Amino acid sequence: MTSLHSSIKDWYTLPGDRLEVKVGNFIIDIVRDDLLIEIQTQNFSSIKKKMQSLVADHRVRLVYPIPEKKWIVRVAESNDDVISRRKSPKGGRLVDLFDELVWMPLLVREPSFAMEVLMIEEEEIRCEDGRGSWRRKGASIKDRKLLNVVERVRLSESVDFLRFLPRDLDLPFSNKSLAEAAGLSIARARRMTYCLRKMGAIRKVGKNRNELLFERACS
Repeated sequence: MTSLHSSIKDWYTLPGDRLEVKVGNFIIDIVRDDLLIEIQTQNFSSIKKKMQSLVADHRVRLVYPIPEKKWIVRVAESNDDVISRRKSPKGGRLVDLFDELVWMPLLVREPSFAMEVLMIEEEEIRCEDGRGSWRRKGASIKDRKLLNVVERVRLSESVDFLRFLPRDLDLPFSNKSLAEAAGLSIARARRMTYCLRKMGAIRKVGKNRNELLFERACS
């Protein structure tokens, strides 16, 4: 567990909340009256079964942070001395949510399930140990630290996710036209439409050559 997870839990906790409570076969980060609050900083695939089990009998809120701004801190393997600190040129966007939500979009249909996305500023601590990804030149991610919570966005039902469709998007739309209008890659646009279809926010209405066409299914 990273410092990021612990810091968000501290930031989120209110007086009267109970922490690290066992509910059935699972340990829940925060229990607030009859609400179960789970904080997941990555990999929705690892909590899919847990979420599916919990929403059957409980109100569940999934909290997910996205780094709007990130600073990369490189430390030495031997003594953790800071080698450098720089701001990453890559900034996260709310739409990044679909990279993980693709693992469990059907949960949005459950009336007992809601999400809260936190747009944050964070530090990513990388260790020069030679055992990490080649993309990071061998550096391993040692920790993630919360610097600031910039915004919190609640998404409770399918209609809430229509905010991701640009207002000037012509209907019906394809993955290609969505990608162009929203400034997304085709791959991310496909993940978005997959999720929106599964949760019932959009529906398929036809094809234009080899491209599927969609329109809003709820408003």
